[in-house]
Amino acid sequence: MTEMTGTTFDHGGGVRSLRVPIPDNPLGHTLVYVVDTDRGPVLIDTGWDDPTSWDALFAGLTACGTSVSDLHGVVITHHHPDHHGLSGRVREASGAWVAMHAADTAIVRRARGTRPDRWYTYMTEKLAAAGAPEEHLTPLRTARRRTLPGLSPALPDREIVPGDLLPLPGRRLRAIWTPGHTPGHVCLHLEEDHPAGLPGRGRLFSGDHVLPEITPHIGLYEDPDDATVTDPLGDYLDSLERVGRLAPAEILPAHQYPFTDAPARVAELLTHHESRLTDLLALLATPLTPWQLAERMEWNRPWEQIPYGSRNIAVSEAEAHLRRLVKLGRAEAVAGSDPVTYAAV
Repeated sequence: MTEMTGTTFDHGGGVRSLRVPIPDNPLGHTLVYVVDTDRGPVLIDTGWDDPTSWDALFAGLTACGTSVSDLHGVVITHHHPDHHGLSGRVREASGAWVAMHAADTAIVRRARGTRPDRWYTYMTEKLAAAGAPEEHLTPLRTARRRTLPGLSPALPDREIVPGDLLPLPGRRLRAIWTPGHTPGHVCLHLEEDHPAGLPGRGRLFSGDHVLPEITPHIGLYEDPDDATVTDPLGDYLDSLERVGRLAPAEILPAHQYPFTDAPARVAELLTHHESRLTDLLALLATPLTPWQLAERMEWNRPWEQIPYGSRNIAVSEAEAHLRRLVKLGRAEAVAGSDPVTYAAV
């Protein structure tokens, strides 16, 4: 990989990346990839919808020798605002098409059609059912009903079909459906020889599915109008194994940095989640609500130091792990408990 500027990199073979900052987020930035095609450059993800992020995207494309107006298309790995946020603005400036998996497009459509009041009510009810204390719920009950980030995203105009080659003239980019982080998350397999001759099967744009040092958030798929009992962690573990079998020569993730030996990283992530499920079973020797379980789980800092919004994410992750344990028959809800508690079987 050859560094072109402080924030823009040439990965060889007509693939470059640029860093688009995420405001007030420890991840720092999203890696947006620029893939050359016979019809013009195509972006993989766009970054957060923020003036600073837009300026970084604009400057990064200029450093790559192109511009927003030259873009032919935008391929979105998943609907989260640090990936899909600038898609609408990019489309307005370039006329580029925007493609996304149907499951995440459905979420975008619902988000656009759901008033902020409904989201606040839904979040309050979900957290109350998870056993959140009243002092945590009060700010949600009394908050000014402002529009939340990611509630007015652009509707894609093309569908990414799993297993299909995307319409990138002169390139072979195949969609690999990898649900877990979101229901419609896709990785994108560039079925071309690695430009540096690394052994393996091409390169994989992994979005948030496989990252070199951190584990992506796996929480419940949030939808105020859908009571389907999903299993996001089960989806994620199945998707991980699919990527491990693919064995690409190099992973190009949306955060941190590119890396090799995808099977080894997949094995680490599978081991991590199995270990975490085992630890949770030990905690569930005593019945706990999802909130109580989240309080006792290991995070990157003590629970007392976890910010308010991050606690909501942590509880969602605890619930996803509980769903998996229940599906495996290793835990169950305690009959008659309110809020519902869970115990190891």
